[in-house]
Order: sequence, then C-alpha cells, then structure tokens
Amino acid sequence: MAEHRSMQRAALLDAARSLLSEGGTEALTFPALAERTGLARSSVYEYFRSRAAVVEELCAVDFPVWAAEVGAALAAADGPEAKVEAYVRRQLALVGDRRHRAVVAISASELDAGAREKIRAAHGGLVAMIVEVLGEIGHDEPRLAAMLLQGVVDAAVRRIELGAAEDPATITEAAVAMALRGVRG
Repeated sequence: MAEHRSMQRAALLDAARSLLSEGGTEALTFPALAERTGLARSSVYEYFRSRAAVVEELCAVDFPVWAAEVGAALAAADGPEAKVEAYVRRQLALVGDRRHRAVVAISASELDAGAREKIRAAHGGLVAMIVEVLGEIGHDEPRLAAMLLQGVVDAAVRRIELGAAEDPATITEAAVAMALRGVRG
C-alpha cells in the first residue's frame, strides 16, 4: 500500500511538472492532474490539499536535485573565477529542464506564504554555495555580492524564459561576462 501511494504521488508530481512546463500556473489544476494520472479528482485531494501543497512538494523534491547539479559544477571547476562561471552557466543550462520550468512557473504565481518561503529558502541555498568563493576572490561583503550575482542569473533566466530576441547562448555569455567582471570588483 505504501509503495502504491508513493508511486501515485510521484506520478502526480510528474504530471504537475508537465502541466506547469506546458501551460504555466493556470494549467496546474486538480482536474488536469486527475486526467493526466488517471485518478479521480477526489483522489488527488487525498495526496495534496491544494495547489500550493503541490508546489511545496515540487520544491522539496526538485530544488535539491537542481542545487546538487549546480554544486557539482562548482566542485568540478578549478579556481574561484572558474567556479563563478560554472555557477552561472549551470543555472542557465538548467533553464530548459522541465523541473526548472515548473519552478519558474510557480514562482510567478499566487502562492501561499509557506510555498513562497520554500522557494526563497531554496534560492538562498544556491546563493550560499557561492559566498565562500566570493570571499576567496576578496569581496568585503561576499554574501551581498552573492545575492547580486544571483540577481544577474535570475535576470538572465527571465530573458531566456520569456523567449527574448537574443539566443539563449548569447544571454548566457553576456551573463557570464557580467558576472566575472562584477566579481573581480
């Protein structure tokens, strides 16, 4: 029974990712989740009490995977500036990933305080990864510099997600150049 519930929950989360990726927050409805998974609408409520609860679960499941990928890119880079570059590049490379698209879609929606706090905490975890590196470069305020660096990444993510006139590769290169010039002080 527990294994069946776990599989159903995973299927619901996968369906939620697809819906968010395809149609944004408006597409994430319990009837749509039920249709995608073959469950009755009332059964969906047995797993999640609200859309915000689905969002919170997605954050809990997907953000650690995303952060681990960014962390692995940092660990593989040699030297502080290479780590900054890896930090920016890996996050922007993840933009096309379904998990990221879902997170971007939900972060723009009307969420309850708990869901918003989970998203903020997850982003805070990304920022924390780069603080020490920025300290090594010599920033007096490495936490502030990390937050500003993440702002560059977030702006580039929005440009890519909005389908800006520039190619995603061009946006990535511009963000990397801006980040590296900025972190050098």
